[in-house]
Formats: sequence, C-alpha cells, structure tokens
Amino acid sequence: MASNTIDAGMMAKCFLAGAKNLENNKEWINELNVFPVPDGDTGTNMTLTIMSAAKEVSALYDVGDLDMQSLCKAISSGSLRGARGNSGVILSQLFRGFTKGVKEYEAITIPVLAAAFDKAVETAYKAVMKPKEGTILTVAKGAAIKARELADNGTEDMADFLAQIISRAEEVLKQTPEMLPVLKQAGVVDSGGQGLVLVLQGIYDAFMGKEIDFTVSQTAETPSGRTAGANVEAQANAEIKYGYCTEFIIMLNKVFNIKAELDFKAYLESIGDSIVVVADDDVVKVHVHTNDPGLAIQRALKYGALSNMKIDNMRLEHQEKLFKMSQKEEAAGGEAEAKQPRKDVGFIAVSVGEGINEIFKGLGVDHIIEGGQTMNPSTEDMLNAIDRVNADSIFILPNNKNIILAANQAQSLVKDKKITVIPTKTVPQGITAVINYVPDMSVEENADTMTSEIKNVSTGEVTYAVRDTNIDGKEIRQGDYMGIGDDGILSVGGSIAGVTMEMIDEMMFDDAELISIYYGDEIDEQDAETLRRQVEEKYASCDIELQYGGQPIYYYIISVE
Repeated sequence: MASNTIDAGMMAKCFLAGAKNLENNKEWINELNVFPVPDGDTGTNMTLTIMSAAKEVSALYDVGDLDMQSLCKAISSGSLRGARGNSGVILSQLFRGFTKGVKEYEAITIPVLAAAFDKAVETAYKAVMKPKEGTILTVAKGAAIKARELADNGTEDMADFLAQIISRAEEVLKQTPEMLPVLKQAGVVDSGGQGLVLVLQGIYDAFMGKEIDFTVSQTAETPSGRTAGANVEAQANAEIKYGYCTEFIIMLNKVFNIKAELDFKAYLESIGDSIVVVADDDVVKVHVHTNDPGLAIQRALKYGALSNMKIDNMRLEHQEKLFKMSQKEEAAGGEAEAKQPRKDVGFIAVSVGEGINEIFKGLGVDHIIEGGQTMNPSTEDMLNAIDRVNADSIFILPNNKNIILAANQAQSLVKDKKITVIPTKTVPQGITAVINYVPDMSVEENADTMTSEIKNVSTGEVTYAVRDTNIDGKEIRQGDYMGIGDDGILSVGGSIAGVTMEMIDEMMFDDAELISIYYGDEIDEQDAETLRRQVEEKYASCDIELQYGGQPIYYYIISVE
C-alpha cells in the first residue's frame, strides 16, 4: 500500500522511473517537433539531460547511500551539467527548483510537494528570458497550480494527489496547440510538455509499486567533459539500425505516377529508413538506409534502368569516424595540457562542419565545441571549453537558438572568469559577431556592438523533410527539400537548387549588400559554384561569397546582410 509521504529511497525510485519512461519514449517526443527536419531533438535533449542526473542517482541508490540532501544534490547537479537544448535546460531548472523545495525534509508531505512544485516553476520561468506559453513551462505551471489547490484543500491521499496533478498536466498539454498556432498548424502538442508528462507518469508508476527496471543503461550518454568533436563513447554506443546508405537514379521506362511513387516509398519503408524519393520528369532520385541494398535495387529495376549507384557501409564509416574522433580527442587533450599564456579575451564557438570550423579558427576563435543542430552541447561541454580557454574574459557564441540557454547556464556557474554569451542563433550570426570584435574596446562595448550587428544578419538553411506536414501555409511531403528562414519555412520543392534560390528570394531586402553561401558535405563544389553564378546574375548589386562549410544535414546555409 502506497504511503502518504515520500522518503529519499522512494524519491530515488520515482526519479529513476521518470527518467526511464522518458528514455523509452524519446523517439516519439522527437517526432513531435514542429518542423519536419531530420534533427528534431527535443526527446534526445531531455533524455540526455535527465539521464545525466539518473546516473548519479543510480550510483547512490546502488550503494544504499541515500539521504534527501545527497539525493537532491545528485538530481540538481547532474541535470544542470548535463542539460542540452532549451527543453533540457528548462527541465534541469525544474529539477533545480524542486530539489531546493524538498532537500531539508526527510519525509516529504503533500504541502511540501506543493511548495516544491511552486519553486520548480518559479525557477524555470526565471531561467528563460522571454517565457512562451504553450510550452513545457505552461504544462509545469498547470501541474503546480493543481498541486497548490489540492494542498490548500487539505488533500491527504498522496496517490490521489499525484494522479490529479498528472491528469491536470495532460489537460494543459492538450491545450498547447490552442496557445501556440504553430503547434495547431502542425497538428502536434508541445514536445517538451509531452516529455514532462512522461516523467510525471513514470514517477507515479513507481510510487504505486509498479515493477520497473531501475537500471540506468551504461550507453546513456552523460556529460563527457570532451569538446571539439569528441564524444567518442556516445558515438560508439550509437546504434546503426540500417547499415548501408544506398543511392541511385532510376531512368524511367514506364509510368511513375503518384500511386507508383507511394507504392515504391512504402516498399522502401518496409526495408529501411531515411528515405528520399524525388521524381523529376523521366528520372527518379532515390536515397535509403537499408540492410539489404539488393532489395531496393531489384524493386527499382521494375521502373527502369539504374545509374549513379552508390552504396556506402555506414557501420564501417562509423568505425573510421570513431578512430578519427579518438585521435582528435587525444590531440585536443594534449593542447589543453600545454596551456597557452593567459590573455585578456578569448572566444568559444559552437560549430559543426570542417569548413565552418576553419572559418571560426581563422577569425581568432580559441576553442570550437562541435555540435549545433545534430547534437546540442551540454552545459558541461560549455564548462569544459571555458576551462580550456586561458583568458580572463570569454565570449561564447552558441550559434543556435537551442543552445543559448545551456550557454547562459554555464555562464552562471563560472566564478573565476568573466563569461559573456552573445545570443547568436545561427553560424552566420556567429561569424558576424567575431568580425565585429574590436580589441581596443571594453568587453561590455564589444558585447553591445556584436549583439547589435547580428540583428542585421538574415539566415536561411536548406534541408529535407522527414515527415508530411502543413506549416507556414505550405504543404510538405516526406522527402521534400525545405528552405527554413529565421521565422519559418520559406520554400519547399523537389530540387535543392530551386528551393535554395526561392529561399534567397524570400530573404532579400532593399539594402542587402552581401550574400554568403556555405555549402554542406553532400554538395559538390561544382553544384555550389553553379548556384553562386545564378545568385550573382540575379543580384548583381550584392557581393556574393561562396565557402565550403562541410556541415551535415543542411545542404546550404545562406546569410543575407
């Protein structure tokens, strides 16, 4: 029979159960992301955040060294340092506030829980500069209000108390599409709010005595303390479900209508994932990850002859990548040990892509944290980078709107250096910020200048859709190419070059002077040069710069300023 109080042992079980429930459903949470991009990561970020704390809690639980103070420290510290992305940072702040509210009690009662919920919400809202309703914050606030109402009404049954809180959180979650039009348009609830509800449901199951595996998987990634492209352990543990990246072009000799295309896609989905099928007149471009390329090829031959066939063994490439990453880590470790002389000002930039990394280094950035869209760095990664830069004052360029909160959180934890976060949301903004740094100006003056200048940079990124949706008034199908601007989707179509040109057209403004094009690792230099000439012909009054970025997932990153 469930108790009406919660001691340290029960709280540890509940926390671990909540973490496991979120981990088990992280891919579902990823699919709730509004934009159908291949790097939807809310579930991943929240899971990595909570599992960072869960490993510390599990260590205490396994040795039986449990008291409320040490447990709360493990939850708060583990989640703060492991926090990734906006959703992960907000989740860590909820835990931070909650643990502040309960750490002095060995037996948690309903009134104490209600006060802790209030503290959790207050702490999380304070961490976000411009809180937005219809998000995880709103779901947490709805649960906290219900907790306060029940406590004030004298509710004594802990099981009923928790059940009603979860029910209210679920109700608020269902209302999030009415609060954020972009959610309603995409037909989804808020992904961060859904993640929080899953954590609460796991907590309730443990409290009610449901049999749960509390073991924290050793493959769950925790802050590695490594930056500059190196979380080798996490990469080694990454599962590659389908081993062969298979690409080819079908030279059609029979009708390939919409029904045939849908049938072909459905077949590919039955044998693999990461499917792109783009039909253009008498040719069809095909991309699929599968364990049996022969099956994809045999089915394609029914529609015509094949050309431009390419099959890559991703597992072999993965092992080669791990080897290179390990080498980079060793080199980075050596650099860290051979510390440079102390200087006044240093720079840290979050970046991904060989070319973009080199651009930042050439501009004087001291340390690169590899990450961004495909993997948001944690607060711990930020702290390790800060430790490696031997400077009194350090500027951090997050270069992604989903990393700014983690950078701010790292800033708040550093006491021996002056840390300034420039809120760069894109790589081009980060490059502009560094270019506008003036050594003779103070840190504060430079921060004001850089923050002002990045507002003059418009950014667009071209990628592909991983699911069907309707957003920003555009009908999007899985496999379509999309041009995504600062405020939403600007273009959609079946041609990378066409989508990119249309995106640039939407980005242009009367006083534009410079268009910068960074092409990714899947774009040939010749194709990029062709695009540059097209842009140059259309916008003759602008300077056009073409540079190799080497970034994954995003075929082009374009800036207009």
